[in-house]
This record gives sequence, C-alpha cells and structure tokens, in this order.
Amino acid sequence: MTLFDGCGVALVTPFGSDGNVNFDALEKLLEHVISGGADALFACGTTGEPSTMSQKERESVISFCVKRAAGKIPVFAGSGCNNTAEAAEFSRRCEKLGADGLLVVTPYYNKCTQNGAYLHYKAVSEAVGIPIVSYNVPTRTSFNLAPQTLLRLAELKNVKAVKEASGDIDQVLEAARLLCGVLDWYIGDDSLTVPAMSIGAKGVISVAANVLPAQMHEITALCRDGKFREAAMLGFKINPFVKKLFCEVNPIPCKKSLELMGIEAGAPRLPLTELEPEHTEQLKAEMQKLGLIR
Repeated sequence: MTLFDGCGVALVTPFGSDGNVNFDALEKLLEHVISGGADALFACGTTGEPSTMSQKERESVISFCVKRAAGKIPVFAGSGCNNTAEAAEFSRRCEKLGADGLLVVTPYYNKCTQNGAYLHYKAVSEAVGIPIVSYNVPTRTSFNLAPQTLLRLAELKNVKAVKEASGDIDQVLEAARLLCGVLDWYIGDDSLTVPAMSIGAKGVISVAANVLPAQMHEITALCRDGKFREAAMLGFKINPFVKKLFCEVNPIPCKKSLELMGIEAGAPRLPLTELEPEHTEQLKAEMQKLGLIR
C-alpha cells in the first residue's frame, strides 16, 4: 500500500532565542502546512536539524507532531544515524511515540558497502513494525544507495518506499525503471517534482512546502491527474524562489523565509549560521514576486 500520495513536508524545527525548541512556532508551522494541504509530515529529517538535537528534543518534536496531526495525515520520524544499533533503538522509540512511519537515512561517514547499507536497513526493519522510507542523499552522507540495492531493500518486510534525493537525473530514471511495481518512491528534490512524478514517483518530500504548502500540494495533485503541463507551469513560477532556498545549506534559507513570513523559525544551530545579508535580499525579492511578503 502507498504510504501517501502527493506532498510530504520535510519540517523545519523552530528554535527560540533561548536556544530551545520553540513549540509555539512549531504549532504555527504545522497549522500553516496542514491547512495548506500537506499530505504527510516528516519530523526531524535533514531539514529539522536532528544532528544538533538531543534525543529528548527529537522525541518531543516527533511526539508533538503526532499529537497535532491527530491522525489526519501521517507523521514520519527521522530515526536514522550511522550507528546501526542506535538507529534501530531510536526507531523503536519513534514507533512507541506514535509515528506512522520512519525516515531512515543511509549510514554516513562510515563509508560502508552496498551490502553494509542493506544490512543496516535489515536491522532497523527487524526492530520495528511500522513502515520505513529509506533516504538516499549522497550530498550529505557521501554514500549513494544504488538503484540495484533498492531492489534488495524491497524484500525487507518494513521498507515500503525510498526518498531519492541524489539529484542525479540518470539515477532517478534508473530507480524509476527498476522500482515500478516493486517499491514506491518519492523525489527529494523540489525542482524535480514534475519530471519525477511523470515517470512514477508517488510525490515529493519537500523543503519548499514549509513555505509554499498549497503550491507544492497543487503541483502534486495536478501530476496525479495527469495534468503535467499545468503542473510544470506552476513549477516554473515558483522555481526561482525554490532555487534560492538552496543558496546556502538547507535549512538556512528556509528558516529565513519562514521568519520573513512571520513564523519564528529561529536561527539554525551551529555549525549552521543565519543567512548572509546579500542572500537575504535575494530571497526577499523572490518572495515579493510571489506575494509571500510585501
């Protein structure tokens, strides 16, 4: 069964001026994206800065999202890390917190083999009973989950989908060819949403949807209806802004965008820094063109 169709939001984690998680801002963000038509929530994935959060903080954010979603849309918890035993244990914790599924990134830094990655996912799969979305993002991890390995992952009882964020269109094409009818997949690059859905992606797990949930939802809905030209035209309209969301490392520009819109996402935690002034001005200009701010 498909986990969700359409637009999943790779949620930002708002931090307050005291450095702690700002749950008031998180509630406002959740209201914004859910009312905008988000089809799924992804808490404590890359965009949520889990690498600088304690386990207690991650658990509190995931639990908060589960309660606020109230079963209306699924909540996936980012539970991966490069320590297999730790990833399995935290995945069990997320299941107990009520997460509908897990987003499990490939092991990073260790530089494992393809077989090592398979065994990593096998261990996590055996530890839980909820669905797993494997997450391939080699620009972050320095490890690329090969399309052929995805076929092996499809044999595991709980691996139900993959978030493909390699940014390599040839790999996306090969994954689409191999996975058709075998394993669902979602694109992890906002700008590739339309071409990916035209060749079989179930949707996008989107950074831009923090800011533009309605537009990203509409793009995926148009694609589901086979209206790819209309979806592409909307994509062309927002893509200059989407491009600016990655002018510095994610989620730096996304947090600044939310701040400009009145959602107090706060500054990223070090070693990430606030958006540079020149990039802030460029971001503002694109947001003004879309009517997001004055």
